[in-house]
Amino acid sequence: MTPSSHEVLAKPPFRGKLLIDGAWHEAADGQTLERRSPAHDRVVGIYAQAGVADTERAIAAARRAFDRGPWPRMKGAERARVLRAVAEAILLRKHEIATLEALENGKPVAQALAEVEGAADLWHYAASLARQLHGESYNTLGEATLGVVLREPIGVVGVITPWNFPFLIVSQKLPFALAAGCTAVVKPSEFTSGTTLLLGEILQAAGVPAGVVNILVGLGAVVGETLVTHAEVDMISFTGSTAVGKQAVAKSAATLKKVSMELGGKNPQIVFADCDFDAAVDAAVYGIYFNAGQCCNSGSRVLVQESIAERFAAAVVERSKDIVVGDPLVAGTQVGAITTEKQLATILSHIEAARRAGATIALGGSRMDREGMYVEPTVVTGVEPDMAIAREEVFGPVLSVLSFKDLDDAVTLANSTLYGLSAAVWSNDFSTCLQAARRIRAGTVWVNTFLEGHAELPFGGYRESGIGRELGRFATEDYTETKTLHMHLGARTDWYVPQ
Repeated sequence: MTPSSHEVLAKPPFRGKLLIDGAWHEAADGQTLERRSPAHDRVVGIYAQAGVADTERAIAAARRAFDRGPWPRMKGAERARVLRAVAEAILLRKHEIATLEALENGKPVAQALAEVEGAADLWHYAASLARQLHGESYNTLGEATLGVVLREPIGVVGVITPWNFPFLIVSQKLPFALAAGCTAVVKPSEFTSGTTLLLGEILQAAGVPAGVVNILVGLGAVVGETLVTHAEVDMISFTGSTAVGKQAVAKSAATLKKVSMELGGKNPQIVFADCDFDAAVDAAVYGIYFNAGQCCNSGSRVLVQESIAERFAAAVVERSKDIVVGDPLVAGTQVGAITTEKQLATILSHIEAARRAGATIALGGSRMDREGMYVEPTVVTGVEPDMAIAREEVFGPVLSVLSFKDLDDAVTLANSTLYGLSAAVWSNDFSTCLQAARRIRAGTVWVNTFLEGHAELPFGGYRESGIGRELGRFATEDYTETKTLHMHLGARTDWYVPQ
């Protein structure tokens, strides 16, 4: 039986420590931080707050575990067995994980539950890749030469995750790094740390050796900065804003560590006049209000062909009026709270800037008058391509509606931002869909659907949406180095010939 909102809130706050070298610790300096629920404005988490000393201890533990520990030297089948055990344990604790995520993030608990189940699937998929990672051999280099290319784990990986999908995103990174044989120091967002610590408990119970995964709750300016600049961290896998990602790449350059960056997006849904109208309206509404729009893949721009633009915008507004915004712990809630005060202010400032620029706030546009941090479902019409609302990532439940003339115009608009994460094309003419999809500069293009994902399909963006790809059958390879063995067979002829 699912506990009521009152029952959940009556429980004491979750208390978390730092996982370093297989043991749970308070911070070396005794510092703690509190997390207040953005939906209920009460303390739901109290955490040891890592400092530089804690971070350096965690990095040293990960280094020892990689250089001298068993994990990188295990058979792929042995690592796979552990990863499968993690996946099964996640499913056994899915309600606990989802409830804590809903409390800290503000998202509906039903959505959080679906994400936790999806995360378990990623651990299962990574387990399958642990047995498939391999190199190559070349026996066509002549009778005296055999070439072998090895794939070896890259080493210590710093994993930095955001607050919008804390459990799902750590599961897009960590299991694949572990499958490759790497060790890790994980820094979840200080706003949503609890579920990553629950994952730490699961990893220990599943048999992950001490030091292989270390988890630090703390601030980006302290823990994140140390991970990005430390010489003993071989790779950074980061998900967050483009601005912070650029800073991380710049600071990592001093040690030339490998970086994988999954950053922002201003993703268009292109709606042609011959589309399935109701399906496209539903996707537009879902695409912007899923996770309160706090999603790098959010469909924050809808580009509609001129002949149906007015009717489409009106239909989106009407359907948006029926969206259920409310307590994330209550069944039936579709949109929960905005996760941080800073993000709330950012969303409202974007709406006001659009109003001043001459756009029309066709629906919503304000903070809701209720306990917690909520923004009304918002639709902005009369948007011109040069307006900030059409180009900049809002990261909230704010939809911009633009119009276009033809396919060429639609593609030009779709490619008119600095981002290139995802897009969608809606038309009953598959030739139109395919032409547009091939010309749009984005890492994912959905055709007559939106925001679907599968472990088998790579995810990542063009341009300022990031560097590299996650998921897919090559996901573990991103956490490896290649090594060439050039072997000579038989006697070798000396280069030096005495005179």
